[in-house]
Amino acid sequence: MDWVRLITDRARVSGVLRVDELARQLNLSEPVVGNALRRQEKRGLVEHLGKKIYINRLVPDFSGRELINMLRPEAYLSLETVLRDSGVSTQSPIVLTCVTPGRPGEFRAKSAALVFRRISKNLFWGFQEKRTRYGKYNVADPEKALLDWVYLHRQEGSTIHTDELDLQRLDRGKLLQYAARFPIPVRQQIVEAVANFNIVQPGA
Repeated sequence: MDWVRLITDRARVSGVLRVDELARQLNLSEPVVGNALRRQEKRGLVEHLGKKIYINRLVPDFSGRELINMLRPEAYLSLETVLRDSGVSTQSPIVLTCVTPGRPGEFRAKSAALVFRRISKNLFWGFQEKRTRYGKYNVADPEKALLDWVYLHRQEGSTIHTDELDLQRLDRGKLLQYAARFPIPVRQQIVEAVANFNIVQPGA
């Protein structure tokens, strides 16, 4: 088996290599495939991220976002990552921050790092599907990302400074509508933040 050629060919269609999928497609056992990929990791061609998952390092523009729903089918990108991407926050997290109603967890490698925070099932909404070059993932609306951020920080007992955020980037109506579905302390904090900040409406 020419593993270098296989990894090169797969780089055209996916940034991820799964041990179980390769074993099934190549009619090999998972231990054989796993051992082969570990050898290629030593050569710098792939990078182990989690159980049975390797990042294909021959993909030049791999972002890691297609890993989100591969690692946690019920999950979406949110929190600090979305707040940064939407211009609400100037902070630049080095990991992709996600939420899930399932198991929390962390996955770290040189090419990508993902953190999954647990959120209650009744708050698992407010996200859209986006496509990447090689796949797709779920991502929160900016308003939902802010609410997730406040909600989870309050659960931790952390200090929350919404005055450091640019709330003008958000849709005030959607933010208040979404906030109404959160616990009262979160809702109150958002209402106060909105009252103290002149949020520009879309088209204004």
